[in-house]
Amino acid sequence: MSRRHFMKHLAAGATLIPGLQFLQNIEANAAALKKNNKSCILLWMSGGPPTIDIWDLKPGSKNGGEFKPVSTAGDLQISEHMPETAKIMNHLSVVRSMSTREADHGRGRYYMHTAYVPNPTVIHPTFGSVVSYELGTKREGLEIPSFISIGGPSMGPGFLGMMHAPFTVGNNGEIRNAALPEGLGGNRLEQRLNMLNVVETDFIKNSRSQMPKDHQEVYKKARNLMTSDQMAAFKVNEEKPETVALYCGTGANAAGGAMGMGARNPFGMGCLMARRLVENGVPFVEVDFGGWDLHQGVFNNLKTQKLPVIDRAISGLVTDLEQRGLLQDTVIVWMGEFGRTPRINQDVGRDHWAASWSVMIGGGGLKGGVAVGETDKDGMQCVSQSYLPGDIWATAAHALGIPSNIVHTSKNGRPMKLADGGTPIKELIG
Repeated sequence: MSRRHFMKHLAAGATLIPGLQFLQNIEANAAALKKNNKSCILLWMSGGPPTIDIWDLKPGSKNGGEFKPVSTAGDLQISEHMPETAKIMNHLSVVRSMSTREADHGRGRYYMHTAYVPNPTVIHPTFGSVVSYELGTKREGLEIPSFISIGGPSMGPGFLGMMHAPFTVGNNGEIRNAALPEGLGGNRLEQRLNMLNVVETDFIKNSRSQMPKDHQEVYKKARNLMTSDQMAAFKVNEEKPETVALYCGTGANAAGGAMGMGARNPFGMGCLMARRLVENGVPFVEVDFGGWDLHQGVFNNLKTQKLPVIDRAISGLVTDLEQRGLLQDTVIVWMGEFGRTPRINQDVGRDHWAASWSVMIGGGGLKGGVAVGETDKDGMQCVSQSYLPGDIWATAAHALGIPSNIVHTSKNGRPMKLADGGTPIKELIG
């Protein structure tokens, strides 16, 4: 645990009795939560989104920019350019006092995905791999990978092994080399795979390494991919037009129109695929939406390209999950590697900023419509308790039924706490 993280929790000891009661309640409920078939969808905004223009606007401030805040279905305000999301904010909350230490793309991406600062002596697993490890192996009926990354690669499984690596697919559901080769029918394929299994099993018996076992499991997953009926979950282009419209808009209102994407923009389709996957029992899905490194022309880019797309996709995802009875069992997290500077630069852009920014989280039984934490009138610093990525992932883990006291062991034998010992955010726990 870092010194800063230690001091934060030490300060929390000032309210020792309520704090202990809160943690005891979490542990008591963990077993019951784990019985549910819960999943998590991470909406990853690669490049670092300007959350001051989306979730924590500063009207009247010199840093406030061009956008106005609007009221929502929840007890908070968001950008005027997120009208559809405003209607469903009673299901989502915003943590407005994120204060993280990494404002470099690579390091920030690692930190936000793993809850650990990069360390040359150990490669930590991304949280999706942790969920795969804790929940995926217990879902016997799941024949497709338990961690799927849509639209771009996620971080790796670290010391948890390749069995829990992200399986990457395109936003259109395309999977390379998943179809059976021409002329190779089911019986011939079965014979070849059985022969391979005999050879690998014999090799594993004479090996002390975990790697051959992982290799065999990877082949087993590939075999399932080629033959499983659950592969239909990836066929997002077969969805009904009205369902696609929920995520992407229609006609002149198509969210991707300004980006030349038409009515089926990649991020909206990726979110639709995420719903199809969690509906099939996949415990963790990550959907990537890049292009957020807005050092220039931030307001025009947001207004015409980024916000119409995420507004439709987020509202469509929440609405669809709720209508299908899945929202209570699906945690949704929206974030990037950091925020962007409150001060607007000479190119009408915002630069990298990790001191005070926002993350959106909801679903999975978490409280919605809540603004957690606060930044000052100019957005320059947090003026309430600040939060780390470990606190976000500890909150998600709680909602998923993963106990916060779990410890994994790295390859060099070091104990690694779940989410670097982060604490679930009590304002979000129902």
